[in-house]
Amino acid sequence: MKLYYHTLSGHSHRARLFLSLLDVPHELVLVDLKKREQKSEALLKLNRFGQVPVLQDGETVISDSNAILVYVAKSLGRTDWLPETPAAAAAVQRWLSVAAGEIARGPAAARLITVFGAPLDTKDTINRSHAILTLVDAELSARDWLAANHPTIADVALYSYISSAPEGNVDLSGYGHVLAWLARVEALPGFLPFEKTAVGLAA
Repeated sequence: MKLYYHTLSGHSHRARLFLSLLDVPHELVLVDLKKREQKSEALLKLNRFGQVPVLQDGETVISDSNAILVYVAKSLGRTDWLPETPAAAAAVQRWLSVAAGEIARGPAAARLITVFGAPLDTKDTINRSHAILTLVDAELSARDWLAANHPTIADVALYSYISSAPEGNVDLSGYGHVLAWLARVEALPGFLPFEKTAVGLAA
């Protein structure tokens, strides 16, 4: 497998984290976002949206970080990370939707402002962040993992941008269950840290 990525992309980190947790041999190809290499002819052939990450597995090309999580789990038959039963699969999908929705518009967007200078509304993204973190914290008050009694790709999908939320000026100190969950993810064998930047509350 070959993964096209950027070190400061939380979407890229999702894919890298899962490959690391499963100890999947893969080649990394760094895409320089500052030079807009994601919009190069070569990358656009792999992903018309001009985004990273992109996973290339032989003739198969998968773009979108959540789709990559699904593909890797399915390819390796890892039903522990992506259950097959209808209810369990739906529980995971629910959180993949949160990752692509509320997390993307909240912690991910807040961090885009401080790390990449995105022209977004700071107050709105921080408010959205706290709204979803309140919900996630409540969910984790009753269990250790988001979608099952063990880690799944749901946890991988939410980890990167929640762990880096302080970079977007989103304070995690009031979310004890979230902080305990972050520590559980970080204690998993094969865990790969997300590169930090000295911005926001982390400055």
